[in-house]
Formats: sequence, structure tokens, C-alpha cells
Amino acid sequence: MIRRSKGSWSLILYLGRDPVTGKKRQKCVTFRGTQKAAERELNRRVREVDAGVYVESGRITVVEFLKKWLESIKANIGAKTHERYTGVANGHLIPVLGALPLGKLQPFHIQEAYAKWQAAGFRKDQRKGVLSPQMVLHHHRILRTALHAAVKWQLLSRNPADALTPPRVPFKEFTVMDESHTAWLLDALGGTKLHVPVVLAVCAGMRRGEVLALKWSDVDLTLGNLVVRRSLSQTKAGIDFKEPKSRKGHRVISLPSMAVDILQAHLGIQNTRKVELGDAWRDLGLVCPGDGGSMWPPNRLSEEFAYLVRSRKLERIRFHDLRHSHASQLLRAGASPKVISERLGHSKVRFTLDTYAHLLPGVQDEAAAQIDARLRAALEQARQIQ
Repeated sequence: MIRRSKGSWSLILYLGRDPVTGKKRQKCVTFRGTQKAAERELNRRVREVDAGVYVESGRITVVEFLKKWLESIKANIGAKTHERYTGVANGHLIPVLGALPLGKLQPFHIQEAYAKWQAAGFRKDQRKGVLSPQMVLHHHRILRTALHAAVKWQLLSRNPADALTPPRVPFKEFTVMDESHTAWLLDALGGTKLHVPVVLAVCAGMRRGEVLALKWSDVDLTLGNLVVRRSLSQTKAGIDFKEPKSRKGHRVISLPSMAVDILQAHLGIQNTRKVELGDAWRDLGLVCPGDGGSMWPPNRLSEEFAYLVRSRKLERIRFHDLRHSHASQLLRAGASPKVISERLGHSKVRFTLDTYAHLLPGVQDEAAAQIDARLRAALEQARQIQ
């Protein structure tokens, strides 16, 4: 750091060697402020260089920035999430916005991108149709998050995505099963490999990855509960365990006695299977393993469940809708939203209410009755005065 004049400093950064010429690369940045402020700014930039996220704002393009950003967040998000972000960036953000200098990215550029994403012929996956408003909203959120990092890195003075309103997404009500439909499904699945995963989804509200990552060491059949400690994630790189989605995703779930009985019987059958296969059984301790005790790929579970739904000519329902069904049945039974939120592993009760409030039994009828009583009383009082 060199003082140029009063309140003006030159910050000199070493950026390594040029991969072609081998010469040292340095960057000189002018900073105006106090000496302590200049030292803090120099230290911040040095940390960015060491972390591999430092970029030269004057020349960086959107594509270069997005690649830096994706690399910087890789250690802080799940592999599946990073794969999805990368897919959105490479498939849609970069083809439309990538060539622009980051500093010249304006709201109207992003608005044009929204229009292109929803125009016929843009899709790169060879599928018919256009990107749905829900997908455009998802792209907007990713881009806005990335550009927020650009502001924090002082590559931008403001986030151009903040000035835009993404497309409105029509409310799409999810499918839920009532108790009789659930009982019929469980009875129809008895003796199949899908039986226990479905039981855990409709009786404990567990996510697909949580079901497939559950180990017998997480289950206490005596106390009748289980602990969600991990999830199974499937990416292009393979299948692996990961931490729950949030701190509250790590939770204890009490099981209905029916589920305990089914798990007890399932444990006996699995132990017999292990003896039969001997060394061919890969013992990972999983409650719901794939063939031979190995991990059951989450995508394959969804495919097998979808095939079963089609073959039995059931109402179209996804495996994740079993979790929604669990929540809706608890609401109808009078369980508090807080308890339901804890069972589902939601980070906030408000999210549970926003998602399932329309399923609360009798709320609309009660509201109508209350306003009816008040209006009738007011009318009666007005007539008496007259």
C-alpha cells in the first residue's frame, strides 16, 4: 500500500503469474479514505485473491462473473443445488446475458431475458413449449442472488435484478390423499419394496432423500420414534449422503404404532434377506436400501412410484405429495401448526402456515359464521334504534 496524497492510496495486489508468459501479474487500485480504511480494503481484496473469487470489475463479463460465483458458493450449498444452479447458468443465463460486461448489465437486459425464456424455440433441452412462469421465477431468484454477491464484492454499486418484478406464478394446488385413500394405497403396496418408503412418507412426513438415508441406528422401535440425521442426494456425480436442508431438518419424529409394527416386520424380513445373500449383501444399515443393501437412487424411487400409480390407475400423485398428505391429515385431526412444522422439518412455522393454511378445517366456515353473527347483531341494534 502506497500513499499517493492526503486521503488517497494505491493498493497493490499480486495476482499470481500469467499462465502464458509466466510474468507476475499485479493490480493497482486507487482507494480514497483513511489509512485504516485503506488497510481494511486491501486485506479484503487479498482474502478474495486467496479464495480465488477476486475479479477485475472493469473487464469482467457476466459469464466470467457467474463462473466465479458458482465456484465461490460450491462449498456452502448442497451438491444437488449447485448442480441445478450451474444448469440454469449454463443453459439460460449465459446464452442470453453472458457476453455483456457485468458493469453494464441493466434491468432492461434482464427483462429481455425473461421474454426470450418464455418465447417459443428458446429451450435448449429439445422439449416442446416455453419456460413456465415458475421456472422464470426460479431463474430470477438465482440471478438476483448471484448479483447480490457482485454488490458485496463491490463489482456493482446496485443489483439490477432488484428493479424487476418476475412473472406472477399461478397458484397450483398440490394433490393430497385423505385417510381412506392412504389406507387403500398402503394395503395395495403390502409386500412390495415401496411399502416402507410410502409408510415413512405418509406417517412421518419425511422427504424422499430422508427416507432413503434413514438407518436402523436412527430408529428406536421400543420408544416408537426415529431421528432424521441426513438425506440422500443424487447428482450427475453420483449418490451421497448430505446434511438436512436446515437446522430444524435434524429432528425427532414420533411414529404411529401402525408404522412401528410395519418397521418391526420389515426388519425381520431384511435380516432374513441378509442371511440369504451373505457376503453379497452390502450392509450400510439402511432401512430402505436398494438391491443387495446398496443405496436406492432417489430418482429411481420416484420412477418406480410413478409407474405403480399409473399401473394401478390411481389419481396422479407424486411421492412428495405423500408428505403433503401427512400434513393435511394432521391438520384435519386438529394438530397445531407448530407440531406439524416440527415433524416436517420446516425452518419456520410461517412457511407451514403459508403452505397448508388453506387446508385448515372449518376456518372459512368459522369466519363466515363470525361475520354473520356480527352483522345480524348490528342490524338488530339499528332496527331497535329506529
